[in-house]
Amino acid sequence: MSMPKAASASAPRSPRRSAKSAKRWSLRLYIAGQTPRSLAAFANLKQLCEEHLAGEYHIEVIDLVKKPQLARGDQIVAIPTLVRRLPPPLSKIIGDLSNTQRVLVGLQLRARD
Repeated sequence: MSMPKAASASAPRSPRRSAKSAKRWSLRLYIAGQTPRSLAAFANLKQLCEEHLAGEYHIEVIDLVKKPQLARGDQIVAIPTLVRRLPPPLSKIIGDLSNTQRVLVGLQLRARD
């Protein structure tokens, strides 16, 4: 399985959407090659976005094996790392994104319990 450099989706606007999902989300996923953790992080992120952001997102995948200099911009110290660039505030989540509840809280899509 290979990952695209960037993936995005758009869906028709629905009047039932909440104000939270009406925003445009810009997400950057830092990975290191086609490792199992990198592939899992991308698959988990894609599924989460489809379920909770309803096409209002853009995912940029940055492979630090190919472009290590890009880690400096977002101060990446571990991989995989997800960076939420928009909407503010900027936030980071480290790991393969398999803990859906933790990711939703980190993206501020769900309040902490």
